[in-house]
Amino acid sequence: MEMTGGVGFVIAIIVGIYLLSSIKILREYERGVIFRLGRMLPTPKGPGIILVFWPVDTINRISLRQEALEVPPQDTITRDNVTLKVNAVITLRVIDPNRAVVQVSNYLYQTSLFAQTTLRSVIGEVELDELLAHRDKLNTRIQSILDGHTDPWGVKVTHVEVKQVDLPESMLRAMAKQAEAEREKRAKIIHAEGEFAAAQRLTEAAGVLAQQPTTMQLRYLQTLTEIGVEKNTTVIFPVPIDIISGIAKVLERAGSK
Repeated sequence: MEMTGGVGFVIAIIVGIYLLSSIKILREYERGVIFRLGRMLPTPKGPGIILVFWPVDTINRISLRQEALEVPPQDTITRDNVTLKVNAVITLRVIDPNRAVVQVSNYLYQTSLFAQTTLRSVIGEVELDELLAHRDKLNTRIQSILDGHTDPWGVKVTHVEVKQVDLPESMLRAMAKQAEAEREKRAKIIHAEGEFAAAQRLTEAAGVLAQQPTTMQLRYLQTLTEIGVEKNTTVIFPVPIDIISGIAKVLERAGSK
């Protein structure tokens, strides 16, 4: 009887240890995909406390949190034959744990491979100016292509961002020259517009002075006042142009006689 009681106690301890080891705790962002005798249960378990009876059941823990995946720099050639090094950052999350386990062996690794090939192909279809000016459109296009690949796995690509574009030194020098020429062009245009506006104002001022000749005398006096304020030793008396033209006409008449 004592031996039977001891065996029963040992069995009870073993059963208790087995039950305790079968208790699994899944965090709020985790789900457990259970395989029972090799067949997947239709609904993932968790979060909270679940029971996994080994060796009948096996569990695969899947995180539902958003994950960031960095695409290593890729050597690409744009449509206008410019060689670049481009890398990107991809954010994704699992929306169907069962498919993420059954349909693909390693969804992160395979998404990275698809991202590398997609990045090279998309960059090869655009020109350099479009890549630099419309990067958001390229991000959206890459995201839609990747999302089409990962959707059967139960994985959602939430965002794609082209992180860095490394240009060769020769291209950087050419772009710097182009930017410098563009700024010189803008400066010349602005200067020409200023000259044109000044000429228009002078034309309007000449019209006003022609209508009221006395305004010219007032302008002369104002100029003398400005010269006196500066305390210059030299004083310039402006001579009206009409006086000079009158003297010239008199001289011409005298010469003709």
